[in-house]
Amino acid sequence: MPFRSGIAMPGGQPSFRRLLLMRILLLSIPILLLGVAVTFRKARTSLLETARQNLTESAIRKGNLIQSSIDSLQTSLAIASQTESLQAGDMARSQLFLEKLLPQLPGAQCLQLTDLYTDQIVASTCGSEPIKSLDDHPWRYQPDSSAINPFQRSVLDTQPRRRVRQEPMNSQLDLVISTPVYTNDGRPRYGLTVQTVLRQIEVAQPWSLLGYTTVIDQDGTFLSHPFPEKVGRNIAEEGDRDRFENILENTARGDGAVRHLFNFSGDSTEWLAGFTPIEVSISPTEKRIWTVLAVTRLDYALEGLKSISQILALLTGGLLTAHMLAMLYIARDISLPIEKLGKYARHLDRRDVKARMPKNFQVRELNQLAEVLNSMVSRLEDRANELESAWQEAEAANQLKSEFLATTSHELRTPLNAIIGCIRLVQDGYCDTREEELDLLEQADKAAIHLLKIINDLLDIRGIEQGKLRLFLEVVDLRQILKEVLELQAVEIQRKQLRLTAPDLDEQILVRADPARLKQVLLNVVSNAVKFTDEGSITIDIRRNQKSEFSKLVSDGVSLNGDGGDLTNPNTRPQDWIVVSVKDTGIGVDPEQQDKLFRPFVMADGSTTRKFEGTGLGLAISRNLVERMGGTIDLYSEGLDKGTTVEITLPVVDDSQTSTFDPDTKADTPERIKVSS
Repeated sequence: MPFRSGIAMPGGQPSFRRLLLMRILLLSIPILLLGVAVTFRKARTSLLETARQNLTESAIRKGNLIQSSIDSLQTSLAIASQTESLQAGDMARSQLFLEKLLPQLPGAQCLQLTDLYTDQIVASTCGSEPIKSLDDHPWRYQPDSSAINPFQRSVLDTQPRRRVRQEPMNSQLDLVISTPVYTNDGRPRYGLTVQTVLRQIEVAQPWSLLGYTTVIDQDGTFLSHPFPEKVGRNIAEEGDRDRFENILENTARGDGAVRHLFNFSGDSTEWLAGFTPIEVSISPTEKRIWTVLAVTRLDYALEGLKSISQILALLTGGLLTAHMLAMLYIARDISLPIEKLGKYARHLDRRDVKARMPKNFQVRELNQLAEVLNSMVSRLEDRANELESAWQEAEAANQLKSEFLATTSHELRTPLNAIIGCIRLVQDGYCDTREEELDLLEQADKAAIHLLKIINDLLDIRGIEQGKLRLFLEVVDLRQILKEVLELQAVEIQRKQLRLTAPDLDEQILVRADPARLKQVLLNVVSNAVKFTDEGSITIDIRRNQKSEFSKLVSDGVSLNGDGGDLTNPNTRPQDWIVVSVKDTGIGVDPEQQDKLFRPFVMADGSTTRKFEGTGLGLAISRNLVERMGGTIDLYSEGLDKGTTVEITLPVVDDSQTSTFDPDTKADTPERIKVSS
């Protein structure tokens, strides 16, 4: 598909496609090259670490092989020294024995049996020239063979008189081992000497990490080296002197590791050497530390890096080519959807309500952008719907306010008209007798009390909303307050001929509350039960509950002050609760309307023509008062015409708080607790 340039922009500005292509290439190509460089570096590091590990393990294997070979030679010589043929010193028998023993010893070149006292060769497999002089042998002062472990008598020498010729790049270790041969009477008589050459498998070619073998004595002398001319030289003569000294310091501590050598072969080639220490017994009384190295060229150890470099070069070229082609198509594929999005946004105000931004783009981010635009438009539509709903709710609230004002004005006018009418009848002299005047004045008094109750409710709800309503808590007898409430409602109950069932309590029920407010709550609940019940009964029940957990006793925003304590303090939380249940058989409450009854200004019937009077504030005030006194109030009803049950729960005062309570004098009542909203 041919590449098309973007739309020309005024003022010499580049097109979106061209700008996008240049930015992507400027950012992506350096990152791609950096990634290739990091990959190459990581591969080299990994190969180098593998080579180090393998060379260290190779040095350990070489050292173990050298040590085991020396131990095997010393053991074989010690066993051979115990044979009767050698102890007898018979030349013929000794010669025959040595010729049979020679092939059995690893790397053995020559075997000789030497008289320690005459220094004459008794038997030899390599001529009459001695391998090593035994004039200063250590067994001269050890005549008792039983006092010495026969496997610890050997003497090892690394400087034979005649060295075996070494091929270049084939390391070998020339050793001379001697052990004493004792006579039957326990005196050292002969010396059994072997010259051996220990060779390792030498592979130091590309891909191989076995390495050449190099052995260095603890004094710095090369005992074995892949370059024959360096055997017997000291590390002080080498160009890598400091590195060899560091190696010897590490092996003296028993450590093994890897070091880079830059003058191992006498030129600028870099070598990699893994090393490990071995402990070799030179004599029955002396041991020396030899350092065994596995050495290979660094380019051989990193031979695998060549193929990796070729692969990375091919991969980089392919990626750059594919990247350029991909950027051309990506720039085109991205620019076209963006143009569609711009067109959609420009015509948003004229679009169809059901129209949505197309989401069939081949780029996920652009599809997401289209979804975001659609979501944004949907949210704007939702916000418009929410504004309309809020407007409707405001209208409903305004209607509720109007209903409340109408209801309240009606409730205020009714008793006020009654007061004015009764007073004017008395004032105008329409009463014939004193009893009629008193009857009218009594009716006016009742209407005034009712009017005062309405005004008090309005003041209370205003005080609750403004946080200025205060309570004064003290220990009171719930039984006495309930008795006073029932006496106030007795006339109305008898007038409606309702059956009242109330408990006959013999003991005091002490709670901490504001007596006037508690009486107001109980009176409101009982009067509601009487008001909404035309026939049937009203049942009052009092029971005590035990709760294991402290419920929510004080509503949000309520604080307790004063010296009487804090009801929210866990140390003073009561565990006993008193529940006052007021159950009637009246009109009941629709389940959908029950939650609304505790909201101020809300009534099940808000019209001015409803059957029952009231402002709808009583239960809202009661719930606030009860919760601030540490209790709860709940209403239950199964439905219309199925009665209603109201339960008031208050915490019971414990014995420590009631020990000095006198219900008549209250002389020892604790200081009242002022509760502010």
